[in-house]
Amino acid sequence: MNITINQVLQSYIDPLTASEYAALERSLLAEGCRDALVLWNDVLIDGHNRYAICRQHGIEFKTIQNTSFTSLDDVMLWMIDNHLARRSVSDFQRGVLALRKKEIVAARSPAPVSAQDAPDGENAPKPPMSTREEVAKAARLSSNQISQIEKIQKAASPELVEAVRSGTISINAAATVASLPPEEQVAAVAGGKKLLRQAAKEIREQRAATRTPREPKVHVSQDTPETGNEPWADNAAQTPSEAERLRGEIASLKQKVAQLQAENVELNQRIATLIDAS
Repeated sequence: MNITINQVLQSYIDPLTASEYAALERSLLAEGCRDALVLWNDVLIDGHNRYAICRQHGIEFKTIQNTSFTSLDDVMLWMIDNHLARRSVSDFQRGVLALRKKEIVAARSPAPVSAQDAPDGENAPKPPMSTREEVAKAARLSSNQISQIEKIQKAASPELVEAVRSGTISINAAATVASLPPEEQVAAVAGGKKLLRQAAKEIREQRAATRTPREPKVHVSQDTPETGNEPWADNAAQTPSEAERLRGEIASLKQKVAQLQAENVELNQRIATLIDAS
């Protein structure tokens, strides 16, 4: 039997961890391959790990054909939906799969119709999976998590992507660390889970320290004539001293930022020392 492995389709499947692969191997050796492998013509679309183990140990297996597909895109969408429904798929991978589904659906959708060209002047319907909320719903995640995964895909180094894929770092923390230069991302990953968390924490603290406080608003009542003796007039008179207080807070925060940056430099030096020693 000639079975073809399509590398694009295979990339949709996260590789099993060593323990997961060993457990599947023990199960196949003890019980055989009970579930049939799914093919589209001669292309394997479900059962890649089982197929590899069965070939390695000479274990017999069965195959079934799925003839409902008309294109490779149909196969991709089927595989994505199949994996999104599985409990064993991580939050990060579900988000990646949902974003891939969005790309495929967008490429297959016709060009959007403008409001002027829509019948009866109605608003043209939006294509499916066109919003972040729809992608989040498909992945069973929040819109914020999808936004963070998009940032990871765009800015994270391969090492950081692998760290979040393996569960070493959370999606939230990985999106934060992805704001660092690539070489600093790699150094943080090399330092392990504790260092990654520390790096994410320091970045959040720096962002909080540099965030400019909002100045309080002075409320003016439009129903009361201005006599110069109203309570809001006293508040207005206090505005300069309030501004001075805020300027003092900003100066203090800038000093804290400088301190954090110095600590960050020291932390990177320690990382480099640890990497050299390993």
